[in-house]
Amino acid sequence: MDRYLVEIDHPAEKGACLKAVRQILEMGSHFVTHAEWGCLDDVHTGWIIVEAESHDEARLVLPPVDRSAARVVKLARFDLRQLDEIEAHHPG
Repeated sequence: MDRYLVEIDHPAEKGACLKAVRQILEMGSHFVTHAEWGCLDDVHTGWIIVEAESHDEARLVLPPVDRSAARVVKLARFDLRQLDEIEAHHPG
């Protein structure tokens, strides 16, 4: 299974922050109750790392209203032996 970073933004207003955090926490899922938030540093984004089979499956950790706007990024770790692999992924 792969790991994904699920990122959801919300407006900078107090009401929007409260609504975004409440929606995530009220889902009750282990993944979303461990979300990290940047609101106190004026970055109005929440981040969740989840193991999933695909981008679409990772997106399902969010409330339906947030899924289409979420950014889902497949995560990878590299070591020095994989530099050729990284280079091959970026032709040109």
